[in-house]
Amino acid sequence: MQKPLNQAFPDRVALVEGEANLTYEDLEQRIGSMASGLLAGSSDLQEERIAFLLPASADYVVALHGVWRAGGIAVPLNVAATESEWEHCLSSTGVTRVIAADEESASISALCDRLAISLIIIRDCGSDHRASFPALSPQRRAMIVFTSGTTSKPKGVVTTHGNIAAQIATLVEAWEWQREDVIPLFLPLHHVHGIINVLSCALRAGATVHLMPKLDIKWLCEQVANDAYSLLMAVPTIYVKFIDYLRDLPTEESRLICEGFANMRLNISGSAACPVEVFDEWQQLTGQVLLERYGMTEIGMALSNLYRGERRAGHVGQPLPGVQIQLVEESGAVVSREGVPGEIQVKSDTVFLEYWGNPDATTAAFVEGWFCTGDIAVVKDGFHRIMGRSSIDIIKSGGYKLSALEIEDKLLAHPAIAEVAVVGVADRTWGEAVAAAVVLKAGATLSLSGLKAWCEDKLSAYKTPKKLVVLEALPRNAMGKVVKPSLKSVF
Repeated sequence: MQKPLNQAFPDRVALVEGEANLTYEDLEQRIGSMASGLLAGSSDLQEERIAFLLPASADYVVALHGVWRAGGIAVPLNVAATESEWEHCLSSTGVTRVIAADEESASISALCDRLAISLIIIRDCGSDHRASFPALSPQRRAMIVFTSGTTSKPKGVVTTHGNIAAQIATLVEAWEWQREDVIPLFLPLHHVHGIINVLSCALRAGATVHLMPKLDIKWLCEQVANDAYSLLMAVPTIYVKFIDYLRDLPTEESRLICEGFANMRLNISGSAACPVEVFDEWQQLTGQVLLERYGMTEIGMALSNLYRGERRAGHVGQPLPGVQIQLVEESGAVVSREGVPGEIQVKSDTVFLEYWGNPDATTAAFVEGWFCTGDIAVVKDGFHRIMGRSSIDIIKSGGYKLSALEIEDKLLAHPAIAEVAVVGVADRTWGEAVAAAVVLKAGATLSLSGLKAWCEDKLSAYKTPKKLVVLEALPRNAMGKVVKPSLKSVF
């Protein structure tokens, strides 16, 4: 069932929001009030879908756990999404109520009116009368989080209370979460990275979360210099922002911040592949060896480099506790030796229940109980390296299967290139030609002939880009992942 938050340490600080501190006891009281208000005299919400449009805040945590405690299904919305994106989430899941703060309510009120959905301001949700809460089995649906939609229209991924508990338990064990831990939370809270990896693991461990509605690099670095945090979790693009910021600071100021990062017990990178160049630069600057891991909305986290042991650049490590992994070739045969690429398939209590209202997609996602991720990996010395998604990042060119991620990693070392995305585009001769979309560093120029010349001793000829386009910015989703399907038309 959905248990109260960590009650062993009621006076410990659970959340820090601006100048305000909420203890675990404070938070538990607010969650109880929220759940009672949502029930409004009923005994169980019976998996009613309740969405909330809230930034990283105590209100967000109270809404999430309040919906769970009352027996509803939580549907967190992206505060930065468009109205059409909200409409897809709300209408496809049959949401009946939306909880929002004052500022966010203005942007979604017209949509709620049009869809006949009740819009509730969060300050009006609580109740002074404490209700009796339903007993919830692990099999009960708890949350619907939408996929990134990089390959198709976003699907609503349904996780149960048991799935969520398993996702949290494997990370608390693998990354050795402690109640003394303090972590900043600036990641979007409509994806599992922020919801599970940071917020839920911290609250399960009795740790402290510093809530940041918006990433402020300068302010965050000041806190780091004061040794405010023991952990950091971010996407690669944020580590790049940290690196650029630190490089531009006066030497002594940069040194103090780097020491603060060095004093943390763990820095984790995820949600997108971390370029080896970024991995190496972060280690040179801070002494921190980034721990890279692999997961998906549907499975939580599945693979991770070791907390105590080797962390290999460009690799996502080994199966997490309680997670089974197999690689499967296109023929359907299970990969039996290292060095042979195959699709990652996962079996675990962490794996989601279903795609909401889409039984065909749910059935197609599984083979004999294994969830088919669509991601291709290869294993060396027990460590998995992601080659990319089978439909996007594996380029079939001239009889070769090429990893777009590997090529991107090499191209990022070019002195003119700030960002790069590699895709395969239809080609009469090659089947698919390697094509690179790049964002250049300030004042830099780059031609295709110049790029090819630079690649001569760094990439095999069949991996060298045959097409090049220079863009002002790469199209990205809320988690910082490049939306590659939209790039193909550029070529």
